[in-house]
Amino acid sequence: MRRREFITGLGATAAWPVVARTQQATLPVIGYIGSDLSLRDLKDAFLKGLGEAGYVEGRNVAIEYRWVQTHNERLPAFVSDLISRRVAVIAVADSTAAALAAKAATQTIPIVFRIGGDPVAAGIVPNLNRPGGNITGITTLGVNLGAKRLQILREILPAEAAVALLSNPTNANAARETAEIQAAARQLGVGLLIFNTTTPDDIEAAFTSFAAQTISGLMTAAEPLFFQNRDRVIALAARYAIPAIYPGQSFFEAGGLMTYATDSLDGYRLTGVYTGRVLDGEKPADLPVQQSTKVQLFLNLKTAKALGLSFPTALLVRADEVIE
Repeated sequence: MRRREFITGLGATAAWPVVARTQQATLPVIGYIGSDLSLRDLKDAFLKGLGEAGYVEGRNVAIEYRWVQTHNERLPAFVSDLISRRVAVIAVADSTAAALAAKAATQTIPIVFRIGGDPVAAGIVPNLNRPGGNITGITTLGVNLGAKRLQILREILPAEAAVALLSNPTNANAARETAEIQAAARQLGVGLLIFNTTTPDDIEAAFTSFAAQTISGLMTAAEPLFFQNRDRVIALAARYAIPAIYPGQSFFEAGGLMTYATDSLDGYRLTGVYTGRVLDGEKPADLPVQQSTKVQLFLNLKTAKALGLSFPTALLVRADEVIE
């Protein structure tokens, strides 16, 4: 059977032929909530993990995809729709907001999440080892690496440096991540200016104001808004000649100067594995929240050259991957 995919964009659902509906009727269905279909490698990593657990889309499991983009206000409707379709498990692949929306909507359908922050602090689970209830998942160090990113960025900046942080205050992890970066800035003697951005247009406006602020470097929070608009952020950083460090490998692959982040593909793979285990009958309450802790530093020499920069030897030695 050929793989079929539901793409919902802003809520529209792709229609299946009647024959396909009949063929899929006996298969367990996963409701998958992701941020952006363009991050295809992340979805593929989820499917890889699902395969490791013995499930292949279209063969012995069906998947209903819902793509949030930047429209978190649509999460309750997406979750409600998946519940009405009687999915066997809900896999939340990208955000704390989506995990909380799923948890609030059902106490019976199993939920497997992947987030970049602390699920206990966010109120998703009461305990990592015994999450209880109907929810468990994978957490990464995404929002806990901000201080280290600033330290790495500081290594290529002038002595008197001012760094801009793009943050989305509507993110549940924003306050904690920002506080950690502010503390690191004080310790490193770096001036830190925070630009709150909640829409793509806000990103453009922030860069416009950088010129008047004498910004030496740029960081973006570990937030879906910036992942979804990574091409725009990278292009603006190049236009304004601002060295930047980013929170995910996809920025590096899109031409970003530096990334320091957990291996996101591994986190999504583990989410797929857990989803498969739940389909096999294991209870989320008995599956401890896993922490994906593999961290990678990527450096782009081509982008550095375009900015008139060179990486210190010590930084090059520590890098996991360097683009010439």
